[in-house]
Amino acid sequence: MGKRRRVAERRKTKQPAVLGGAIAVVAIGGAFGVYSLYGGAAADEGSNATTRKAVKTGPLSAAEVHKASTAFLTAWQSGDVAKAAAATDDSASAATTLTGYAEEAHITGVTLTGGTRSGAAVPFSVKATVTYKGKSKPLAYESKLTIVRRAKDGVPLVGWASSVVHPDLQDGDRLVTGESGTPPVRALDREGKELTAAKYPSLGTVLDGLREKYGKTAGGKAGIELRVVRKAAKKGTQKTPDKTLLTLSEGTPGTVETTLSPALQSAAERQVAAKEKASVVVMRPSTGEILAVANTSHGFNTAFQGSLAPGSTMKVITASLLFDKGLASADKPHPCPKTATYGGWKFHNDDDFEIKNGTFKTSFARSCNTAFITQAKELENDDLTKQAQQVFGIGLNNWSIGVPSFDGAVPVQSAAQMAAELMGQGGVRMNPLNMASVASTVKAGTFHQPYLVAPSVDHRTLAKASRTMSASTLSQLREVMQFTAAYGTAAEAMSGLGPDYGAKTGSAEVDNQKKPNGWFTAWKGDLAAAGVVQQGGHGGDTAGPIVAALLKSGS
Repeated sequence: MGKRRRVAERRKTKQPAVLGGAIAVVAIGGAFGVYSLYGGAAADEGSNATTRKAVKTGPLSAAEVHKASTAFLTAWQSGDVAKAAAATDDSASAATTLTGYAEEAHITGVTLTGGTRSGAAVPFSVKATVTYKGKSKPLAYESKLTIVRRAKDGVPLVGWASSVVHPDLQDGDRLVTGESGTPPVRALDREGKELTAAKYPSLGTVLDGLREKYGKTAGGKAGIELRVVRKAAKKGTQKTPDKTLLTLSEGTPGTVETTLSPALQSAAERQVAAKEKASVVVMRPSTGEILAVANTSHGFNTAFQGSLAPGSTMKVITASLLFDKGLASADKPHPCPKTATYGGWKFHNDDDFEIKNGTFKTSFARSCNTAFITQAKELENDDLTKQAQQVFGIGLNNWSIGVPSFDGAVPVQSAAQMAAELMGQGGVRMNPLNMASVASTVKAGTFHQPYLVAPSVDHRTLAKASRTMSASTLSQLREVMQFTAAYGTAAEAMSGLGPDYGAKTGSAEVDNQKKPNGWFTAWKGDLAAAGVVQQGGHGGDTAGPIVAALLKSGS
């Protein structure tokens, strides 16, 4: 009996687990639990069940960011691609890009120096050497990585993106060193002077585009370069031009003449530099010649390739449609209530203003949304799409300006989305090139496809509109735009530029933006321009002064 009692007492005694000769006893809420020293499971007292170690969440500590970034940079610098890739959250993509960095780009002797972190972001500098067929040059640039937690276990890793390797790389792009294949070009302005990115920073992407299109036909000879080879474009879109990062051996450039005005290009560069996220285009309505293009940011040509809702500047096209269909007349009464409902959506005017006993001209000048929404019930779903394509040349994806461009989009939509498109929201997408062309069409009376390189250079065919506005529609459209420039939302920006002028402002709401994108399109004499300031607010206050200054300087 005494022996059985001693056995039972021993069974009740809590014994620590012994793992490989090591003992781990951890206090848990006043009791004791037993954990593996090697990340295994804890024994659940009174059962054989196990619980996994909790996944760590929450903000990354400075130590975690330092350790994870150092592991990646050290492995990359040593040439251990597998180890560097394993330190990211997408090891397959990282391995491909890092392998190409050495084998396709021929970059060696890499030295990486980490900078001061900002939260989970760590800047770093790169110094290396590019060598190809006996030609070598030093390479230096700045980049940045961001540490993230892996979802399944909370482990800190480099959040992978191709831009980690080089800031000009987008996912799917490659770094390649070799004979460029495309000879360089020497681009000239309309006065015969050379255009360079050093003098005109906004033209970097434009010059890349000119080289890609005309390099092989302009009479030059290829050199040896390190360049970004862009990924293939999606069907129906134009490929972003490759970009030269370093020239090891100069080629012989061919010559390409452009329509750019050196005075207006310089002015455009100054104007966008004074704003954040600004883009502008200036053109000549009578011919379609592009005279200036500028962007605050030089990495993407928003002015030519942007795809943004144009807000109320779209009302120029919509107004022409209403005039054509007899649904509005410039000087006749037209409703502008505080709100209007269509397709289940309730549309508002800015601050819910209303115009009592007003004309369509006053509604257009004040940018009354409901003046357009009230007419939606009289329209077919494809009416606005046809008007944009057939009269203004927008949305056919057939412009050939000399470099890649997005030609605007006004997709066929129904119900509330169709109504939203009438005021430049919904599925409508434009950029300053498109909206400068819209103002040009009103001024010229017919669509002239914008172009940067004359079609006579390569005998290409420019896009054409299938019909023109009636004389009555054109006259009324000019009238309402002139009234807007003189007395409406564009009056302050356009002050002193009349009488041969017209304008339209716009503010486009964008999800998750505190302020809308500010738009402005206008003409003065034989000049037209359009601009956007993203997250800028009202177009008359932001893009308006940019456009007006360029129209004034070009007069």
